[in-house]
This record gives sequence, structure tokens and C-alpha cells, in this order.
Amino acid sequence: MLRQTITKSGLAGSAPRRAFSTTIRAMASGDTGAPSKYGAASSDAFQKREKANEDYAIRQREKEKLLELKKKLAEQQAHLKKLSDHIDEITKEQGGEHN
Repeated sequence: MLRQTITKSGLAGSAPRRAFSTTIRAMASGDTGAPSKYGAASSDAFQKREKANEDYAIRQREKEKLLELKKKLAEQQAHLKKLSDHIDEITKEQGGEHN
């Protein structure tokens, strides 16, 4: 009887307490939650699209850099041509070449 009164009095005033725990889903960097498979089929459509976008952006930056380099190269070649013409003009005036 004493045991019944103790257990009843403990539950009467409050709701039973239960342990509540959650687990954190651990993901590695680059995981998108897609089912993992081995080999070349391991990437899903999102990863393929993301890689394609990154590759495109890299190609665009490289293209811009190449265009800038070509422009600088053309400017340098024009400058060298101008200097070469100037040297030819000076040497002709001094009589260094027989033309």
C-alpha cells in the first residue's frame, strides 16, 4: 500500500518525464544529401550542374585574361615598331646606312 501511494503521488502532480535526445546528421564537405554510390555515378545532378557553372566561370576569367594579354602584346609590338622606325630614321640621317 505504501508503495502504491508513493508512485501515485509522484505521477499525479506532473506529467511523466522522458529523455529527449536528437542526433545531428553529420555531412562531409560537398555532401548534398543524395544517396552515395561508388565510382563515376556518385555525383548527382546538382553537383554536375555546380561543377559546370564553376568551370564556365573559370573559362570566362581565363578568356578575359587572354584578351588583356593580347591587347598588351599588340601595344608592345606597336611600340617596338615605332622605336625601330625611329632608330632607322636616326641612322639614315647620320649616314650609317647606304640606302
